[in-house]
Amino acid sequence: MSFLSRQSVIAALTVNAVRPSRGQRSGVGSFAAGFVFNETAPQLLALTALDAAAHLTKGRRQGFRAKAGLALAGASALGLARMVHQSRRAGAGFEEALVEGLGVDYVEQLDQAPTPADLATPWRRLARPFHFADDGVRVIRNLSYSEAGKRGRLDIYLPAGKDAIKDAPVLLQVHGGAWSVGEKEHQGRPLMNQMAAKGWVCVAINYRLSPRDAWPAHIVDVKRAIAWIKDNIADYGGDPDYLAITGGSAGGHLTALAALTPGDPAFQPGFEDADTRVQAAVPFYGVYDFAGSTGLTNAIGMRDAFLGPKVMKTTWADAPDTYEAASPILRITPDAPDFFVIHGELDSLVAVDQARMFVAELRRTSRKSVVYAELPGAQHAFDVFHSIRSAHAVRAVDRYLTWHWNTWRHGLEADSGVEPGEMSADLDDDARADRGA
Repeated sequence: MSFLSRQSVIAALTVNAVRPSRGQRSGVGSFAAGFVFNETAPQLLALTALDAAAHLTKGRRQGFRAKAGLALAGASALGLARMVHQSRRAGAGFEEALVEGLGVDYVEQLDQAPTPADLATPWRRLARPFHFADDGVRVIRNLSYSEAGKRGRLDIYLPAGKDAIKDAPVLLQVHGGAWSVGEKEHQGRPLMNQMAAKGWVCVAINYRLSPRDAWPAHIVDVKRAIAWIKDNIADYGGDPDYLAITGGSAGGHLTALAALTPGDPAFQPGFEDADTRVQAAVPFYGVYDFAGSTGLTNAIGMRDAFLGPKVMKTTWADAPDTYEAASPILRITPDAPDFFVIHGELDSLVAVDQARMFVAELRRTSRKSVVYAELPGAQHAFDVFHSIRSAHAVRAVDRYLTWHWNTWRHGLEADSGVEPGEMSADLDDDARADRGA
């Protein structure tokens, strides 16, 4: 491939990363081309500079193609540098979100206040972005929590030390994949490694997938996993009375819905009396509106073009109650647990408006704390491998979960830094503006 061809491809991918398409169909392609590219911007910036330098040192400076290639390389470098800057700013953005949602005194409930190193750019992570092995963690694999075969298995992540742990906080990870693909081993690894190495017990689950199994099989399995954890996690050193839940995309949807529907008999067939409460939820770039109740084009398009034929196996017109029951934004009550909602501003699969409106409704209705971090420049699935932004996300969620665990076990309540309704109104205004209302 020629220098001009290489730089043309890099330039096109850079444009897509900086300004991804938001269309119902084009958004999928924009995501596929952009999410890895976006999170590897530092490496690509270095490669672009090296490619241009190598071209110049070979004396190939003359001619239109050479000049065009160098111009594209320069433009790409500017775009990539902007992306790197946005990623580096994520650390400060997360900290601002935590202070805004929990109050400036939240650090008093941490094991230690965040240091400058906690907010610094984690350059070392970039050397091996897809390496997830961690000497500080051991994994017990493929325990059965249901009779669904491979889809009913879970892994438990524990501290690697031989010392027994007892009454440790528990984190449940629910993978994404459009409710139709995905494995427990492939998502959430950076966060689970971080928390397990610090003494948490982390559980990653498979669950039944569409189209083989229609809704609500997915949420039923998440509930069944929660019930299994309550009954069995003490054998692995976990505290069955404290469970936080997290996940991204479809996993973010299932995380939010499970947190908001403890004991719902429709989602617990045959185990209606099981305790499925969670103490905190951390959904990443989740889908919060199955029913299209928000009026967002993105939500309605997803409902009719994908959720209906592929996941729900029924249409909105034929079963509106089913869609509404599956929509976290319609299941919020004053008893909702504490939430930390995370979403990328440039998400081309799930519009950021869904997260804004979900958070607004949480802050309007829930009596518990709500933290919201919206990340400039971030695509969907920004956290699935090691990058600057994903490392900042892991550190921020670590601080949040540590704060929550310490607050919970000491019998304290969150002191939100936001007046009720204040942030809700601001987020509603933003969402209306983005819809063109």
